[in-house]
Amino acid sequence: MTDQRPQYGEIATLEEQRRAAGLPPLDETPPAAPVAPVPEAASVRAPATARPRPVDRFITIALLAYGLINVVMTGLSYLDFPTAMNEMMKVLGVDGEFTNFAQGKLWGTIAAIVLAAGWSLTAYFSIRRLRSGKASWWVPLAGAAVTLLVASICAAIPLMNDPAFIDFVAKTAGQ
Repeated sequence: MTDQRPQYGEIATLEEQRRAAGLPPLDETPPAAPVAPVPEAASVRAPATARPRPVDRFITIALLAYGLINVVMTGLSYLDFPTAMNEMMKVLGVDGEFTNFAQGKLWGTIAAIVLAAGWSLTAYFSIRRLRSGKASWWVPLAGAAVTLLVASICAAIPLMNDPAFIDFVAKTAGQ
């Protein structure tokens, strides 16, 4: 006599498949697992959210506000690059004026964009850390350092190609 039972679930009902797999029927609830007693000290845990840091929040927001003012003022001066470089060259004692206008306009605009993008990224990461309850006072400082470095490199490119500044560096290095 041949076995007429369903093989490998091909025509078996869902209940027959569960029974063959050793599972209880669907309408039957599984027995509850025994619960181990919880010690008193373990039941009192730290809250799931991190504790608030009002001083950190104040310092972070103050640094971001200061950074925003600095970015706006410096970015505007970078957009008028020849004037800013003439003032800087006057302070350094360079004879002559900034004449590398084409590169100055291009790299001044790039430096202004770098400042705005750097502040935006710094604010984004600072706010994320504030919302998660982590210390965030250092993020505006690190963001300012990195942004200032990149913007300074952008501003130095046209300055290093200016004839008056090159003469000043050559005279200073020769002394």
